[in-house]
Amino acid sequence: MKLKQLEGLLGNLQQFSNPKVELEQYPTGPHIASRMLYMGGNSYGDVTEKVVADFGCGGCGTLGAAAALMGADHIELLYVYSESLEMATANAEDLELDIDFVQCDIRNLGWRGSSVDTVIMNPPFGTRRKGADMEFLSTALKIASGAVYSLHTRDVSSHIKRAALR
Repeated sequence: MKLKQLEGLLGNLQQFSNPKVELEQYPTGPHIASRMLYMGGNSYGDVTEKVVADFGCGGCGTLGAAAALMGADHIELLYVYSESLEMATANAEDLELDIDFVQCDIRNLGWRGSSVDTVIMNPPFGTRRKGADMEFLSTALKIASGAVYSLHTRDVSSHIKRAALR
């Protein structure tokens, strides 16, 4: 799939109209989502024919949908809020994508082992609950057997690098 085609398909996804501020809920735009998954799939081989989990799928499921469109073998979208999973489900159905949805809190994720090749996420930045971003990242690094693709603000990049190396 070409990059522009991927971005176009993601641009048609439903977005929530009343984001939950306490969850730092915000959509991942089609521009950044398409580039992140296109690069992960085509440059690094971390998406196509892989098991991919989208942590905190933002309610819309944009990153998970991109992974499915890029040829992931199996996709799990995880989110804490059921109403948002309904929108992500509708988005997947509109694109005729085979995606599994799990309602859970990442902090209590009971997955063990390395059944997931790649974790993708646009986690909360930790502005409402300090350290939320690091909880997501820590869990992702424990779960993924291959790669973790995560979006963060530039001002925490050095902190993220240090934490990942630990």
